[in-house]
Amino acid sequence: MSRVVVVGAGIGGLTSAALLGRAGHHVTLLEAADHVGGKSRRFEAAGQRVDTGPSLFTFPGVWEELLRRLDALGAGSGTRGPGAPTAAQTAALELERLPDVGSYFYRGERCELPVPPGHPWHEAWTRFAAEHGGLGPDITRLLTTDVLDRAAYPALGRLGRLYGRKLTTRDYLDGLTWLPEGLREVIAIHTLNAGVGPQRTPALYASMPAVMAHDGVWLPRGGVYELVEALRRLAVAAGVEIHTGEPVTSVTRGRVTTARSTYPADVVVSGIDAHRLGGLLSGRAPRRPRRLSCSAVAVYAVLDAELPGGTPRHGVVLPDRPDELYAALEARNEPEQTMAFANYYPADTVHPGSEPTLALLLTTPANGKAYNLEDPFVAREIERVSRVLGWPHPVSDRFRHVRILDPAYFAAHGSEGGALYGAVRAPWRAGPFHSPAHRSLLRPWLWRVGASVHPGGGLPAVLGGAMISTGKLLERLERDRSRAPADRRPRGLRGRR
Repeated sequence: MSRVVVVGAGIGGLTSAALLGRAGHHVTLLEAADHVGGKSRRFEAAGQRVDTGPSLFTFPGVWEELLRRLDALGAGSGTRGPGAPTAAQTAALELERLPDVGSYFYRGERCELPVPPGHPWHEAWTRFAAEHGGLGPDITRLLTTDVLDRAAYPALGRLGRLYGRKLTTRDYLDGLTWLPEGLREVIAIHTLNAGVGPQRTPALYASMPAVMAHDGVWLPRGGVYELVEALRRLAVAAGVEIHTGEPVTSVTRGRVTTARSTYPADVVVSGIDAHRLGGLLSGRAPRRPRRLSCSAVAVYAVLDAELPGGTPRHGVVLPDRPDELYAALEARNEPEQTMAFANYYPADTVHPGSEPTLALLLTTPANGKAYNLEDPFVAREIERVSRVLGWPHPVSDRFRHVRILDPAYFAAHGSEGGALYGAVRAPWRAGPFHSPAHRSLLRPWLWRVGASVHPGGGLPAVLGGAMISTGKLLERLERDRSRAPADRRPRGLRGRR
């Protein structure tokens, strides 16, 4: 079997490594940081567990499909014998459904999704949810199937009939004249999950909030980093060799070089940002992308007391003028007001610990800047979010311990400027519509996974994109193995070492 080196142990790299290992290939996974998970990581603060990165898990059917494919590969490769644990048993991931998608605050209006009876937006939401809420299976199919695959055609057809000629989220939502302006903006703000405004995402993104409300949003028991731990267990069980604290210095045909060693490779899978990969391939500083997705200032705090009753577990505070936010992000300027997530965890709920924690995530441009609590932008947004959520004082007054991850951090550990999803792509190449980016045409030995390849949709898009790309790679390896005479196969195709 082939020797495969996977560069980057983020969600995409771990997923690809587990699939390749399960298929019987010799897989080495290299990670520059001292932990796996990429933007998702875990640290201890004042004795409390804190998880960073995505805060919710959506489209659980994508996770179920990954487990199904791992079991199928194990059976086919002979790595799963009688009595061996299934992928679900190895992963040992428990998902808990949350009561709602979250609480949204816009220009003095508060609503939950799904919008409850009695709210002024309830009738419009009910109509919108009836048209979009049942699309979960179709979107899951697109997240796990190449858009050019015949199996994707029925889902594409149903979505095409729904959106018609409205190609972007903004165009589609603006055409729904019966939708209240406030609800329209609450729906549109979800496109920042792709790192860009609604004018740069496909109309598909308009359906996401309704699908999330219909199918549920989930959280792994013990915290979102448990997903990373589950993927790590799956990779180790598949025989993957994981090396952390080993940054890659160059990638060439046939080998991957680090400061410690050189790893022979028949195939390289990159799970790192495309911009950073370009530097490893050429040995030169890569050219900066013209447009970048957004970044964030993520404030993780241990609190000295519980927040007031009625504080939502997952609050989303919109700016008063969303279009100004989208324009500022595109111009890489700090907005006057931003979109903020406030994820509140009372003691002994999601994470084990005796004290409450808060994750306050402020959307910023990919400016590579370092921030602290005294920065005017951060201080202003903490005060605004605290006021909107009804707290009597700025929540920073209750910080007992705080840690900030900012664009400078994300730039050092990810992409140019700290862009969370790398370069901005045309709407027809965002989300599930990402077929051209899986593989390098000039370097057939190089394949790609990760958030910068499959932007948008958070964890499901990265998991699904890695499944699609790795599935194509496995098909290619199998064709090469079956066509090549045994004495002429590349060393990595003559047998597992």
